[in-house]
Amino acid sequence: MTLLETAKNLFLNTLHHLNVAEAMRTRVQCQNETLQIGESVYDMREFHRIVVISIGKAAAPMADLLLPMLEPTLKRDQAIEAIVVGSTRPSKADPRVRFFAGSHPSPNQTSFDAADAVLQLLASCDDRCLVLFLISGGASAMIERPLDSSMTLDDTAGFYRALVLSGLPITQMNALRKHFSQVKGGRLAVAAQGATQCTLLISDVPENALHVVGSGPSLPDPSTTEDCRRIISANRGVLNLSEALLAFFSKEELEETPKAGHPAFRKSGSLSLLSSEDLCRLAGESAARLGFHVVVDNSCDDWDYRDAAIHLLNRLQELRSQYPKVCLLSAGEISVHTSREHGCGGRNQQFTLQCARMMAEGGLKATVLSGGSDGVDGNSPATGAVCDETTAARAAAQGFDILAGLERFDSFPIFHALGDAILTGPTGNNVRDLRILLSSV
Repeated sequence: MTLLETAKNLFLNTLHHLNVAEAMRTRVQCQNETLQIGESVYDMREFHRIVVISIGKAAAPMADLLLPMLEPTLKRDQAIEAIVVGSTRPSKADPRVRFFAGSHPSPNQTSFDAADAVLQLLASCDDRCLVLFLISGGASAMIERPLDSSMTLDDTAGFYRALVLSGLPITQMNALRKHFSQVKGGRLAVAAQGATQCTLLISDVPENALHVVGSGPSLPDPSTTEDCRRIISANRGVLNLSEALLAFFSKEELEETPKAGHPAFRKSGSLSLLSSEDLCRLAGESAARLGFHVVVDNSCDDWDYRDAAIHLLNRLQELRSQYPKVCLLSAGEISVHTSREHGCGGRNQQFTLQCARMMAEGGLKATVLSGGSDGVDGNSPATGAVCDETTAARAAAQGFDILAGLERFDSFPIFHALGDAILTGPTGNNVRDLRILLSSV
């Protein structure tokens, strides 16, 4: 088996074992009239209603798993109501569940409709209600309603496009989203104030920033209005916000998000079910079984893709001088700043193509894969790609110019033609991206 094939198999095997069902069964226990989520225990006899709000790329799988688990704990007069906003439908029709097809990466009218439905349902909750929030990556765009009612859907979609194209770190992008929105930065918790609340997360952000997942709709928000103004001031050139948005964020009366001491969080808890740590753990275990010396380096999280490529290739060269077989793993998301006019690709394929270019120019030998755990990379049908020291020559032989592909953000046609694009389709999961770098002498 070639290293190209090994890298692909490692990635696909990792996705296969990145199991939401297993995580749910391990961390959520229902016995008799008790629900245990992590260390939190709920006496279900105390509640007359259970409300489930599931939002994000894993919304349907999470709801599919949780709702049947709750059934044995319910009394005859207890009701379950659920709203699912996701990229895939729940597996079975259920009259208790309202489904909205989530839009990503920019909100659409359904995002507004979903926000209205969720806010209306949460407003009906009282102190005898248990609200379970199931939040996964992609939730930010799937449910939205601006604080400023004069902001139109076009204004909102333009705001999201500006953020995606800016290349800003996700923590900064979501700080801005939180202060723009009625349904982010803890505001859903406030909408259900008085109810007992618990948030289960599938994390697509750094481990110390769970409040960023889906822009933290049900968690306290540490970011501030002043942070937003600093971010905008320091990044005016790349943000390219409209005059209306600039005016909105410059208002002295810009509403602050709820912080940790807010009464809405008095009866709330949270638990991370899956994260990028699981991504690295599973990939590392598989690579170790194949005889690779495994190293995890997540230090380039949120870096520009070119800087990340330099760092990881250099790190791999250092390791290969010490070990005959090396697997270097890196989880997280890198940034790519693109023009409004670009080709077909995504950040994972852009990173991989950059590595192919660097290996060709520097005479380096390595195999590099980068892919998204959600099965989607940018505007392409692929989730990522794999390359090695032969990629540039093989591309040139088919008439492709790697440098032009990088400049146009047009990597997918190259990898697709070479048979090195990785296509999985949406996975119903999202715990960030995984980069696998292999070397074997």
